This record gives sequence, structure tokens and C-alpha cells, in this order.
Amino acid sequence: MRSFEIQNREVFKMAKKAVVVLSGGLDSTTCMGIANHEGYELYPLTFSYGQRHDREVAQAKKVAAYFHAKKHRVVDISFFKQMGGSALTDMSINVPQDGVGNDIPITYVPARNMIFLSLASAYAEVLGAEAIFIGVSSVDYSGYPDCRPEFIDSMNQTINLATKTGVTNHRLSIQAPLMHLTKKETIELGTRLGVPYQLTTSCYNGGDKACGTCDSCRLRIKGFQEAGLVDPIPYQIDIDWNL
Repeated sequence: MRSFEIQNREVFKMAKKAVVVLSGGLDSTTCMGIANHEGYELYPLTFSYGQRHDREVAQAKKVAAYFHAKKHRVVDISFFKQMGGSALTDMSINVPQDGVGNDIPITYVPARNMIFLSLASAYAEVLGAEAIFIGVSSVDYSGYPDCRPEFIDSMNQTINLATKTGVTNHRLSIQAPLMHLTKKETIELGTRLGVPYQLTTSCYNGGDKACGTCDSCRLRIKGFQEAGLVDPIPYQIDIDWNL
């Protein structure tokens, strides 16, 4: 019996840990599913950054509970709202409803992912985690500069230069498993992994029903349509899922 207990303690000590930047959205929740599938203990980190609505935080809590996360932390960094400059943090700026364009949209939040990953790396170091998962994509995204592989590569180098973990040769790795996937491919992957998309939110406007017309909703709807699946969340508009 004692040998069995010792073995169990050793397995517990060796369990690998991952911090998941969890917004409650489709992509970050897919990352939770991937990290869970890869055998990580999940430590989701959600940011209340002064965004237009608190639905993201509410849904993130539901997602964390679904995956039986070890510890879900919600961190208040609402100073983003004080700085403004984005339709997601400044209520005087309207969320675009006319489709996804080629320029960097007004929904871009300056330095958001850079700060998210900096704080996630600090939390990972405290936990002794070896990975940080973030759901950025350079394929189906709204033109944000902090969703590109160049940015993730740069942050990977930076956190290993700036942390005790990195300089003592215990490398910390930022994982962006959706980087080269379309929204369709992300949804297909998440569906295979049993990701609870019914608990997620993507709408920039919040609300019990997604608007269906903001950039984020449009990308999500297109992904489900191309995957031949019906999105399980409700929308304010009628959508043909059989395209």
C-alpha cells in the first residue's frame, strides 16, 4: 500500500501544467480542449480588461468548470478601458457591423495579447507550468497584428529571456495550436475533441443572443457553415446553416 501511495505522489508531482488564456470564446475554448487532450492540468486565466460586456467572463467560468480546471483565475486589468482606442473598450466607438475588411479594424485593442501573455507567463512561472496556450490564428482573424506567428515567436523568446524559468534552462513555451487553422478547421478539431461550443461566446456586443453581424460573429458563422455544422449558440438573426 505504501509503495502505491508513493507512486501516486510521484505521478502527481510530475503532472504537466498549462496556463490557458481563456476568454470564453470559441478559439480559447478549443485551446482548453487541446491542452486537456494532451494531458495537461488546466489553469485557465481570464482577463476582465474593461471590455464592452462581462459575458466573456461569465462564459469562461462555465468553460473552466466544464473542464474541471484546477484553478480558474479572473484578473482585473480594466485600465484598458481608461486608455480606450478600441470599440471593445470605448463605448463611444461603435462596433462595426458591415463585414470583415482588409485593414486593422477598430475592434483591435492595442497591446492586449502582449499584456495577456506577459501576465500568463508570470502565472505559469509561479505554478511551475511548462506551457501557455492562446487561441490566436493568422488565417481566420480580423487583421490583428498580435495574432501573427511573428508575434508569438517573439514573445516566446522574450519570456524565456525575462523569467527565472527561462534563464535556468527550464523553458516555458507559448503554444498557439490554431495559428495556421481556418475557423472551419478549428471547429472541426474542437468538435472531434468534444469542446463545449454551446458554452462559448464570440459576439463583440454580448447579450444572451449573438448579434450575428459583427466581425467576430461573421467569422464564427462562416466557420460553422463551412464545417457543415450548426452553431449551438442562439443568434438574433436567422441563419442558413445548410450552405
